Amino acid sequence: MDHLEILEGEAIHILREVAGQFRNPALMFSGGKDSTVLIHLMVKAFYPSPPPFPVLHIDTGHNFPEALTFRDDLARQYGLKLIVKEVEHTISKRGLQDATGKFPSRNALQSHTLMDAIKELGLDACIGGGRRDEEKARAKERNFSVRDASGAWKPYNQRPELWDIYNGRIQQGGNVRVFPISNWSELDVWRYIQREKIGLPSLYFSHERECIRHNGRLVAVSEYILIDGSDVLETKNVRYRTVGDMTCTAAVESNAFTVEEVIAEIENTNISERGQTRMDDQLSEAAMEDRKLKGYF
Repeated sequence: MDHLEILEGEAIHILREVAGQFRNPALMFSGGKDSTVLIHLMVKAFYPSPPPFPVLHIDTGHNFPEALTFRDDLARQYGLKLIVKEVEHTISKRGLQDATGKFPSRNALQSHTLMDAIKELGLDACIGGGRRDEEKARAKERNFSVRDASGAWKPYNQRPELWDIYNGRIQQGGNVRVFPISNWSELDVWRYIQREKIGLPSLYFSHERECIRHNGRLVAVSEYILIDGSDVLETKNVRYRTVGDMTCTAAVESNAFTVEEVIAEIENTNISERGQTRMDDQLSEAAMEDRKLKGYF
């Protein structure tokens, strides 16, 4: 077996463990490359049976239109049960304060929507595409990451996973966040996409987009960010390494139009995708971990 086959086998094993241990799991989907690879792995893991897990998307309302179109097309292609829960609805229902400022990200608010969805749908496991190489807080999590009834993550309460044995026991009201591709790198993901010929949103490849520069990063001009007199609008050839809120996800200049060209770019960078493009992770040294403690995925 080669490296990618070993990673694929591990991920499929984890997905089958979820099916065997949990009563009501769901697969979290953002329209990004990692969750798209998870969909592909889920289909492989249970073929020829249909995909057994519904797909849950927490829609912030600030998504890239290309990602939403891709999400809907993929759901139709595989016959997925797609469940969409909107942060906008949670803000109204709970009387929450929407984010303000130049880049009003709803990333913190989506934790409320996720927890409401877990309770409403009775989910005991949520499967996601988090990887250890993305960010130091993600590197602390196990493949089965236990959350309490409030959705909080306690880094000191991680269970050992010796010999690929996964313990899915939870207390009443709790849930487990499952990360089948935790051991994959960004390069692994792209090489797997290349090998399996997996389709992605056009965002991941070079295209022309109007941007502004903020702290050295290129941020797409959209209705969701505040443009002021100090901003200079530039039209650049860019692509995205990760897909999140339009308010907090920066692009990178690129002329990579194919998977092979993207792989070549990644091989020559020493900056992680989130480190280069996710502005919400730059708010503090522990920005991601702080959000996870409050239920963030």
